[in-house]
Amino acid sequence: MAQPKPATEPIAIKPAVNPNTGIVTINVFDGKRQAIPQGTQILLTVFDGAQNQLFRNYVDGPSVTLELPFHNNLADNYSIIAFANGYEQAGFQPVAISPNAPGQLDLMLLPNKGAFHFAGAQWTDIVTKKPLVAQIFAASVTGSAAAAYGALIEDHPDHLACLLNISTAMQQISLPQNSPLDYFKTFDVPALAPDRIFGYADAALVDQVRLAAQQGEFDTQPAIDLALHGDATSSFKQNQFGEANVQLTFHEKNRKTIDGVDCVYVEPDIDYFKDPAGHLLLEVIPNALTGNLSNPRVVYVLRWIAGRHAGVPNFDPLYTIE
Repeated sequence: MAQPKPATEPIAIKPAVNPNTGIVTINVFDGKRQAIPQGTQILLTVFDGAQNQLFRNYVDGPSVTLELPFHNNLADNYSIIAFANGYEQAGFQPVAISPNAPGQLDLMLLPNKGAFHFAGAQWTDIVTKKPLVAQIFAASVTGSAAAAYGALIEDHPDHLACLLNISTAMQQISLPQNSPLDYFKTFDVPALAPDRIFGYADAALVDQVRLAAQQGEFDTQPAIDLALHGDATSSFKQNQFGEANVQLTFHEKNRKTIDGVDCVYVEPDIDYFKDPAGHLLLEVIPNALTGNLSNPRVVYVLRWIAGRHAGVPNFDPLYTIE
């Protein structure tokens, strides 16, 4: 019969975590929000928080795990940039590491000259998967909503992508009561643009956003910013993410009554970065940052990456970029 082990026999202990390093896994996706093909060569560049380049080399996608130095100071706020042949580069900052918990960063690389694809964002898809957007859109046009929506796909795909980006992002914001999209009655379809949308919303939205600002969920924009928005009376920017936050600008002198509800004209848009220096540091998708207007392609990437990093529900505007 086997004899019991002496009570004093040492117990096997796992090696201690290295207190001087942290682990981060980088996963790379394409414009369809799918993992980039296995074996894709990805040029990965890593800077620490002091802007020292620690790594620059090709790795096999779609995932790679790096062990990086841990300093227990601002140097642990890493910048990670990915590039692959045939794709536009993208990156994220700050990626904080710790020896106590492995980190993860999901990045999206769009194909060069990738186009908007609305195969999964037809009118029937909107009605089924985004019924509130469909309801507001239908109330915004005369005649067939399906026809008007189809015309946007054909004639102004960038305008439609912007509408889907912003409406999706607004619906993910929790105000003290409901989301910003819940207050919208109509979109100003003729005024849709690649970088912003317009519409009429219940005037109660203004008070809801002010309350959210008091609770620290939005930043009140300065008067100098209002000057860029014509007759705007107030403006508030979401501060949940480091990039791709929704800004709600109110034109409270422009009002109308819709279905017995006092409504104000609202101008939602999404800025690339909370910090203007952000794009100078990362140069995320640099070719798309040369214009004055926000590009819905860039917003699509940044908002998706920001959401994944924050652990919120996936940003899914239904369309893809292929």
